[in-house]
Amino acid sequence: MASLALRNLLHDKVRLAVTLVGIVFALVLIVVQLGLFLGFTTVTSAVIDHSGADLWVTAVGMQNLDVGVPFHERKLYQVRADSAVARSEKYIVQFATWKRPDGLQESVEVVGFEPRDGMGGPWNLIEGDLAVLLEPDTVIIDEFYKSKLGVRALGEVVEINGRRARVAGFTRGIRSFTTSPHAFTSFKNALTYTGLAEDQTVFVLVKAAPGADVVALQQRLRDSVADVDVFTTAEFSKKTQDYWLYTTGAGVTVLIAAAMGLIVGLVVVAQTIYATTMDHIREFGTLKAMGASNGYIYRVILEQAGISAVLGYLMAMAISIPVVRASQNGSALILLPPELAASIFVLAVVMCTTASVVSIRKVTSIDPAMVFKG
Repeated sequence: MASLALRNLLHDKVRLAVTLVGIVFALVLIVVQLGLFLGFTTVTSAVIDHSGADLWVTAVGMQNLDVGVPFHERKLYQVRADSAVARSEKYIVQFATWKRPDGLQESVEVVGFEPRDGMGGPWNLIEGDLAVLLEPDTVIIDEFYKSKLGVRALGEVVEINGRRARVAGFTRGIRSFTTSPHAFTSFKNALTYTGLAEDQTVFVLVKAAPGADVVALQQRLRDSVADVDVFTTAEFSKKTQDYWLYTTGAGVTVLIAAAMGLIVGLVVVAQTIYATTMDHIREFGTLKAMGASNGYIYRVILEQAGISAVLGYLMAMAISIPVVRASQNGSALILLPPELAASIFVLAVVMCTTASVVSIRKVTSIDPAMVFKG
């Protein structure tokens, strides 16, 4: 049976090529669209997810990380009064104007944190270290934005909101969804760059003591600190993702594109699988005339679909993986985690076998006498 299914596919190599091209096109389209959605989602909350904090204390009504409302630092000391708090630090995320060495201006997001603690700071540091941010007028940016920010090497001097800033380090892989790159610096420097009052902060990051019940601590802080919201890191990450994905409509667009990719892919695969089966309609008629059961025909067609799915998937991955790698250096990040790659394989098999159902119904209704007609 296996050899018959394979022989049917190999009998007409042009038709097989057309079938595989259809499957590959569909799968690559789906990989790119879903990968873009995952990349989009990951980038929107990357700073939160890598913060190392257990809880985020924000002003009441905060919708996302990028648009924060300052509040008085006295709330930091109220947070520290809880015995289950191991560490807590002030934190700033604010937009600012970056003036390049050549005089051109760009928007950046200043991220101010405590370098000695490291909570909320940059990750994947490839040049420099966090300690250098204890020096006045120093910032760390991602290497991806060197060209955008007009920076070529460490030590170059720019201006942030009219204040001197020296590039003291580079990270790798820290993207910004808002197109405004992150400029990490100490909280003290961030106050200078953003013009925030010394007794203000935008967030308080909290690290719970070992063994402490984070949810219980969250509730106590909500009760004891007035006029704030308290989120776990997972909650605040989800809140920020949901804001950019659904409230702004940007994520909905990506989701619609992914859904359209799935629909188009299913239609393309169904059409190619159906056409391939119809090309062999007389052969299946011959099998029925020789006494082959419908079950046998089912298995042949489903195996053809399975073989097509496997070959199409392997070819799609051969194309998709380089595209995903190339996106690491592009403006749109595409992610292909192992879970998505495995899901795409399952999807390929389901699409091909589902598409073959139409063919099965057509083939099993064949009159075996057709093979004796001219």
